[in-house]
Amino acid sequence: MLHHCRSGVNHNGSPELAHQLIDVAVQAGADAVKFQTFKADQLVVPDAPKAAYQQQSTDASESQYEMLRRLELPLGVYEELNVHCREKGIIFMSTPFDEASADFLDELGIDIFKTPSGEITNLPYLAHIAEKGGR
Repeated sequence: MLHHCRSGVNHNGSPELAHQLIDVAVQAGADAVKFQTFKADQLVVPDAPKAAYQQQSTDASESQYEMLRRLELPLGVYEELNVHCREKGIIFMSTPFDEASADFLDELGIDIFKTPSGEITNLPYLAHIAEKGGR
């Protein structure tokens, strides 16, 4: 059984915290760590309201777009995180939320794509990832 630490966006948009989460996952004996790869511009329109659970755990006056922009990591950081994971002997995973993010992760050479639950009926998205074929 694969034991993983689900970091998602728990790094709060901080590359330093993302690296620390990898170290903590290694110390806890996890086999893999999973992040999320997305561009806010590809997910929501600027005035999209937050879901109720997001309003309870974050600033309710902030839009969903603003929240996602704050949590978005630059693409170069994912490359660093992937290398960090390899150096620590832990599997790097990330959930791509759009086709461009899936392409980027594929270029990094990841072996596993985690599909977002909201995309399980998005057949074009699933087909795009399936075309990656694995290694």
